[in-house]
Amino acid sequence: MSKQPVGMVPQDRSERERFENEVQRIVEAGNKSGVTLRLLGSLAFQIHCPQYGYLQEKMGRAYTDIDFAGYSRENKQVRALMDSLGYHEQREVFVVSEGSRAIFENGRSDMHVDVFYEKLDFCHPIPWAGRLEVDSPTIPLAEMVLEKMQIVKINEKDVIDTIMLLLEHDLGESDQETINMGRIGQMCADDWGLWRTVTMNLDKVRLLAQGYPVLEDRDKARVSRQVAEAMVHIEAAPKTRGWRLRARVGDRVKWYKDVDEVG
Repeated sequence: MSKQPVGMVPQDRSERERFENEVQRIVEAGNKSGVTLRLLGSLAFQIHCPQYGYLQEKMGRAYTDIDFAGYSRENKQVRALMDSLGYHEQREVFVVSEGSRAIFENGRSDMHVDVFYEKLDFCHPIPWAGRLEVDSPTIPLAEMVLEKMQIVKINEKDVIDTIMLLLEHDLGESDQETINMGRIGQMCADDWGLWRTVTMNLDKVRLLAQGYPVLEDRDKARVSRQVAEAMVHIEAAPKTRGWRLRARVGDRVKWYKDVDEVG
């Protein structure tokens, strides 16, 4: 029997609401306590896409856990917050990751929460420094795009989330309900490996979007336009000397870290 793709399983409305309600509970408690926690993952895309969020449910994209970004200097406050909400931390994860990741489990509600401190670091590092204050309750839209596009072996769930975001939001140079291409372009211009993966995956999103019958022709056309415009921004960003030197080597040398599974 073939393995079911992660995040692509039937999920009824009551189960989706259970996740959505828990996110709201954590976010509200975090705001009251002053802890800097910003949502990422499938639920962040749902929150930021009120018009196109329905595509997740319609296309079989399920919620599997709850993910947050945070600052390591607040790890004790995060731990206290999660404890007050009935969560137990898997301390060995925090220790083994050298303080870059924390996992909390709530046995009563059967909920799993990941907190990524300072950065998301799977195939490529996506740093949070100075960025978590830009948006709320999620990470900024630029980081949401990078969160998905930095995954070399991209999953269908990541493609669906990215399609939603490209349909919902325009590209620009700010972070206010806009995908900040200045931020994405600058990060790709500093790191050839990230550039290689992001541009490769954007093209995959463009191609795969054309094959979804649930999308209207105008939606498919918008995804294509958005990807084309994003590519223009990324290519126009001035590249560093290190980028140009690494580009000479190209795909002959591996440019990313392997990740068994990205949530």
